[in-house]
Amino acid sequence: MTKRHVSLPPLAEDGLRAFLDEVDERLSGEEDTCDVVEDVLIDLHGDRDAYERWQSGEDISPAERVRLQGYDPCNTTLESEYYAEKDEEKFKHSKHLQWLWRQFDATPMADNVEFALRFRQMLADHLFESCGDGCRFFKGITFTYGHNIEIGDNVVVHDDVHLDDRGKLTIGDRVSISDDTHIYSHDHDAVDQTHIDNFHTIVEDDVRLTYDSMVRAGVRVGENAILAAKSIAGKDIPAHHIAAGTPAKSIAVKDGWESVADPLEDANEDRRAERGIEYELPEGMDDFDEFKRDLHPPDR
Repeated sequence: MTKRHVSLPPLAEDGLRAFLDEVDERLSGEEDTCDVVEDVLIDLHGDRDAYERWQSGEDISPAERVRLQGYDPCNTTLESEYYAEKDEEKFKHSKHLQWLWRQFDATPMADNVEFALRFRQMLADHLFESCGDGCRFFKGITFTYGHNIEIGDNVVVHDDVHLDDRGKLTIGDRVSISDDTHIYSHDHDAVDQTHIDNFHTIVEDDVRLTYDSMVRAGVRVGENAILAAKSIAGKDIPAHHIAAGTPAKSIAVKDGWESVADPLEDANEDRRAERGIEYELPEGMDDFDEFKRDLHPPDR
């Protein structure tokens, strides 16, 4: 599809580039990441005057104090912070950048597409395990940690997508992920929902995951495949296949790819077990059952 080339006025472009370069340089340097994130968010939210008044000892309301303290990611918690098996050292860094990403999305500037796409690409370079060039990350994207994500070149991730990297998530080049798609890398046990299994989930080059679809943990979506809208992939989808339904099944091969694609018969195999990721919980960790349920089925 042909798209238009759109550019900002020269003065706006100069200001955008100066800001991106400054934040990128600070995140790449020796400065404490918490301090960088706090500074950037104070200015993006237009709260510098209130922050300076607070720092100088002037009276502020309890609500103002909570808001101003919240710009510092060291004063916040995220859901993934409570996960027992997380890598503490990696999370110390990724949490701060994830906070910057999320709070940036709460600013009016997040709707300025030219600015927002470049800002998120810059953050992705620091946050993800690896991120290629020319990626476009739209508004409302969430992830578990960020540091277990590998993304190739020219990937498009649209609004309100969830990239779960509690296990590991690999996304190839030129992948298109439509609005409200969810890609998982962890699963809960059917009997004991507190037991977590982590997996390596793989979305290969040129895949298209369409609106409101879901890829379950440990699934591989093959090169150039399509997962139809509102479908759930619980088993592998072979390269060049179009899969649809809940659970998703291959219903066609893309026109022109028949000679190199697997046949539709028995196409969708469950190879999730091959991509399981073992983990060990830290010694001496306080263990608790948040649900406090009886986990002994009557038939056992």
